[in-house]
Amino acid sequence: MSSPATDKSPSSSNRAAKEILAGSFGGVCQVFSGQPFDTIKVRLQTQPNPPIYNGVVDCVKKTIANDGFKGLYKGTVTPLVGIGACVSIQFATLEHVKRLFTQQNNGNPNLTLSQLYMAGAASGVANSIVSGPVEHIRTRLQVQTGATLQYKGPLDCLRQIYSKHGIAGVYKGQAITLVREFQGYGAYFLMYEYIIQRACQKHEVARSQLSTAQVMGAGGMAGYAMWATVFPVDVVKSKLQTDAIGKGDRKYASALDCFRKTLAAEGIRGLYKGFVPCMLRAAPVNAITFLGFELAMNVLGRD
Repeated sequence: MSSPATDKSPSSSNRAAKEILAGSFGGVCQVFSGQPFDTIKVRLQTQPNPPIYNGVVDCVKKTIANDGFKGLYKGTVTPLVGIGACVSIQFATLEHVKRLFTQQNNGNPNLTLSQLYMAGAASGVANSIVSGPVEHIRTRLQVQTGATLQYKGPLDCLRQIYSKHGIAGVYKGQAITLVREFQGYGAYFLMYEYIIQRACQKHEVARSQLSTAQVMGAGGMAGYAMWATVFPVDVVKSKLQTDAIGKGDRKYASALDCFRKTLAAEGIRGLYKGFVPCMLRAAPVNAITFLGFELAMNVLGRD
């Protein structure tokens, strides 16, 4: 797994541009393959108590019955634009930090576990600047059901929130999003890069020579590593981002208050609503995401 030392040459800028483009392609792959799973996850996470849905299958049936098959793709425009940007930020930041650590290791590209984790965590922090508002808009659109909708689409949702609550309203739930991204992407890229690094060493091949199965297998494991470690945090994030924005109307005063109230009302199970569709989604979607990135980098050319 080779990573050249950091520099400021034209080749360095060219490499960063390729990583951004490849990340964008990976993000598009992620959205189209994962949006239905995410819609079901968010609806299960944010449903009231007593619940509207009895489980994953019931949620799918009712969503299609009320909104048609397109209901599974509600809010897709927002992530299609936003997640493409998010994933490009993730990979560009990850590769940049990996090069910094490679330089720190006197040119040794085989990073330690802590270095891989911190590179991933840094990518998550950078990503949160975009992912916070993108996911806020997406979750509000995803939980809308029936014929009467508060928001006509992502731009209308953004306009309404910004006009009433300003930039703070758009970034509702940003603190808990930052926590999720730091830990989640730390675990995510640690798992992926570790597996890829070991595969390259074991088979004595370059990263571009790894098989599709190896890349997808590492991507699938990365998805499991991320969501298994941050799912309760994601539940709290979803609840906060679908709660009323105005202080006087809010059900939850803070992320900690949301955690306490969820635990008190529903027990530990309340923090794992939507876990099944999330884990069903984790392996295939992230396998496709990483495959899209690696294939794009191979086509664009690795420096």
